[in-house]
Amino acid sequence: MQQEQPNNPLHGVKLSEILQYLVSYYGWEELGNQIKINCFRSNPTIKSSLKFLRRTPWARKKVEDLYLKSID
Repeated sequence: MQQEQPNNPLHGVKLSEILQYLVSYYGWEELGNQIKINCFRSNPTIKSSLKFLRRTPWARKKVEDLYLKSID
């Protein structure tokens, strides 16, 4: 049984949804300026960015933090 997480704004939000929101909100160029990682700056795609973010916890944290900042 899944536990409730009322204080976690990321609960139930998939990484792909977060990334798609940020790309539509900022665009790839501004996203690369906000978070300086190559997957956003050099030939970016959703698929390649997700692959990188799933393997790189520090980068995923930056993306999640920017998402939380942008929805407030």
